[in-house]
Amino acid sequence: MINKFIALSGLPRTGSTLLSAILSQNPDIHAEGNSAVCQLMWDMQQSCNGNSKQQLIANNKYNIINDLIASIPNIYYKNITQSIIVDKCRSWTLPDNMNMLSNYIDENPKVIVLERPLIDIVKSFVSLRLKNNWIGNPEDGLLDEGSEPIMRSYNGVKWAKENNNGEFLFVKYDDIVNNTKETLKKIYEFCELEYFEHNFNRIINKHSENDKVYEMIGQHDIRPTISKRKIEVKLSNKIINKCKALDQ
Repeated sequence: MINKFIALSGLPRTGSTLLSAILSQNPDIHAEGNSAVCQLMWDMQQSCNGNSKQQLIANNKYNIINDLIASIPNIYYKNITQSIIVDKCRSWTLPDNMNMLSNYIDENPKVIVLERPLIDIVKSFVSLRLKNNWIGNPEDGLLDEGSEPIMRSYNGVKWAKENNNGEFLFVKYDDIVNNTKETLKKIYEFCELEYFEHNFNRIINKHSENDKVYEMIGQHDIRPTISKRKIEVKLSNKIINKCKALDQ
């Protein structure tokens, strides 16, 4: 049974896999790859208020909707022995999903939001695409309005910043890499957890994702020690200017 549910959200290519691997060193914390919990809860909510609504009402089951939706995290993590779950999903910061989080999981949610300059995020994706033999311009679509994986997350982070009442902790990628221990202490304090002494020289991803599914090999690779990877790619002036405009 989950004792504490912490959402890990924010922009992609911001160190979420590294942070999850570090947090997983704590024997009380389970932090794995991209989670389907948010999407599953959303789909159940939509079904209960849509295609399934008539049958639920006809059979006097409409009162179980909250239980159906709220049960999903415990079912999803039913084989996990740790009592603290760090659920990674870039969509948690979107307003409708925050409503789900507070309505069905925790009325005082804790959401860690990871950030990084957009130009660095775009460079990282372009580099990944080139390494995976991307066909066409590797910049295409990355900053299209509402697109995945960057812009939908960007909109969620922007909304979270404009509506932060203490439920969001914003963490910069550079702070994870350059001020790891201090950043971890801030995260523990925010989540109201007792601090655990982590080993930053032997980092292992216990819950590695199969990047073949995403058709992007190497997307979730991490190194055993903390370091910032230098990305040698040249971006067009058009996308550089768009990154600068969005980051203002």
